[in-house]
Amino acid sequence: MSAMPATADSGASAANGGQPLLVLDDVHTYYGHIHALQGISVTVNQGEIVTLLGSNGAGKTTTLKTISGLLHPRTGTVHFDGQDISRVEAHRLVRVGIGHAPEGRRIFSRLTVLENLQMGAFTRNIKEIGPDVERVMDLFPRLRERTDQAGGTLSGGEQQMLAIARALMSLPRVLLLDEPSLGLSPILVQQVFATIKEINEQGMTILLVEQNALQALSIADRGYVLQTGRVALSGPADHLRQDESVRKAYLGED
Repeated sequence: MSAMPATADSGASAANGGQPLLVLDDVHTYYGHIHALQGISVTVNQGEIVTLLGSNGAGKTTTLKTISGLLHPRTGTVHFDGQDISRVEAHRLVRVGIGHAPEGRRIFSRLTVLENLQMGAFTRNIKEIGPDVERVMDLFPRLRERTDQAGGTLSGGEQQMLAIARALMSLPRVLLLDEPSLGLSPILVQQVFATIKEINEQGMTILLVEQNALQALSIADRGYVLQTGRVALSGPADHLRQDESVRKAYLGED
């Protein structure tokens, strides 16, 4: 069964019944004169995992940056929990409830694991973050073993765990994950995706950008396929897995 063309409210009837939490409506974002997003419309419902798929340059990372305030749309709107956040500064959006683990991890390499987690909670009273440090340590036991180790000395997989854990420390309502499996061994990919699923099962809404389409669609509720700044396909994850064009382009199947 082929996926349906996306519309701004295409996720309104998601299987889990959640209400729309994040809505991008006809968003156009530019890098200077480069028209990177050309009318993106995406909906993420409360409690879902939604994945953005597409080749390099399709606009996936730009979409996340537009949501998190690192970029602002020239036209179109981004709404979070019913509020227009299209022009809100990035640091204010952390307080609103948007967490972002960017592509390439971007941890503070000279700070310890614990200090990285504390930086993730910069919007909060440091005296109150102890239980949440414990919570992310439970999610990523390797980080507990390396609490006092500098972030730059961690392995690639451990740095990815730290990047996700740091984003969780702000207590976001939606977590934006950009290429969490990039550069990881197959075993670590499985571990990271299992943890993403666990985070979601604890109630976290997740928007996931991922080159590993098979892994992403295995845990997502719905997905969008981006091509050159536009939504080419969208629909339930199982429908996208069965779509012939998706199978050929992203799942490596003939």
